[in-house]
Amino acid sequence: MKRTLLALAPAMLILACGPKPEGEAVTTLEFGENGTKIVRNDNGTGEQVGVEAPPAGSNASACEKVTFEEIALTHCIADPALHQITTVLGDPYRGFAQLAKARKGADPAFAMNGCMFDAAGKPIGYYVERSERLKELSTADGPGNFHLKPNGVFYGSDGEWRIRATQSFLGNVSDRPKFGTQSGPMLLIDGKLHPEFSQDGPSRQIRNGVGVDGKGRAHFVIADAPVSFGKFARFFRDVANTPNALFLDGNVSSLWDPASGRMDTHAPLGPLIVVENK
Repeated sequence: MKRTLLALAPAMLILACGPKPEGEAVTTLEFGENGTKIVRNDNGTGEQVGVEAPPAGSNASACEKVTFEEIALTHCIADPALHQITTVLGDPYRGFAQLAKARKGADPAFAMNGCMFDAAGKPIGYYVERSERLKELSTADGPGNFHLKPNGVFYGSDGEWRIRATQSFLGNVSDRPKFGTQSGPMLLIDGKLHPEFSQDGPSRQIRNGVGVDGKGRAHFVIADAPVSFGKFARFFRDVANTPNALFLDGNVSSLWDPASGRMDTHAPLGPLIVVENK
């Protein structure tokens, strides 16, 4: 039986785990109007000093390590004013190292695994790369997370990025986007958690997902420790403020953040989502 979801009051994240010792400084994270991250340092007296991080660029990471409900996450923001998004089929890359070698002329801000895939690295759902549809939309029933409906599609063209549940996409999107990837389940649907999620269920995995906020920015999040679906979805609802968010995958979830030197290599990957600096 599902438990009632509890609304979370804080819209701010504590970057360090554990309670704040009396008289010591604490660092919190907020988001500025332009999408940059603002670090505020409490000097121990309650006085707050704000420092705004530089905007995304070749020398600045678009990703930030944060802690939410005692779970370590990495939160990356793609801004249409600063970035463009493309999808790349996993084969022949199957990982970020191969992708980096093949795209030496590009300026990647970050990349993540993009959806669920078969043993050959091919997507099991809708997939569009450079306006070419390589896999049709799937409305089939079946086992596994992909078929935990509603599932959904992350797609976009010319800096306009959206997430829709699969049936909504089927009924409302007639023009083929420049990129698109289908996965499941949806984490948030119009601001509400997926109906099958409990508040903090027993299934804990490394997970990643994407949500789009009211300003059109795409929030990519990867758990750095095992997390439940409910807790992961609440981050998108309560911190990223994305009305709709989509689970991308679990266990194989991986991030490449060139600015910080992070390149996850623990599993062969399928389709990739690449965020490039303009």
